[in-house]
Amino acid sequence: MTSMTPKSSYPKWVQELHSPPNPKLKAASTIRDPPGFSASLTGKRAALSKATPQHKPPTPEETDILKVKKSWEVALAPAKQLPMNAIMMYMSGNSLQIFSIMMVFMLFKNPLQALMQTNAAFTKYETPRTRSKMWVVKAVYVLMNCVALGLGIWKVNGMGLLPTTRSDWLAWETQREPLERAVFTF
Repeated sequence: MTSMTPKSSYPKWVQELHSPPNPKLKAASTIRDPPGFSASLTGKRAALSKATPQHKPPTPEETDILKVKKSWEVALAPAKQLPMNAIMMYMSGNSLQIFSIMMVFMLFKNPLQALMQTNAAFTKYETPRTRSKMWVVKAVYVLMNCVALGLGIWKVNGMGLLPTTRSDWLAWETQREPLERAVFTF
């Protein structure tokens, strides 16, 4: 189609569209610079990057400090979820609906799973030098997950599913015998 008409009748982009470049020729020299790109600016950046010294690898003590900091972030992650979970529990209401039941199920499931996998959550941060500091971090992690479980217990109590009143146990209670009877007569 382009061979019948002169190439000058079509714009350059149409000609390039009908004859795409060879995909094997992806050299950097064939790719044009984007608009506003200045090669001299990159030369300055290259000179600055050569002038700055390269970072030395961290020492084992620095690595251990970073591992302890990261383990504290993992330990405090359940505490960061508590406000969101509390608002969601409050907004879901106290009635027995599928949404509130699923929310309560997830509120119990996630902390229980986290409690069962406490050691697995901290294995990548534990080294022989950080082992003495990790028990405090693990204790905080367990405490935060227990607080999340307490939030779930509060929600179940608000829904009326915990047997906390005397009327919940009437089946096992014997009837009281009154000491006196008052009878109304005419």
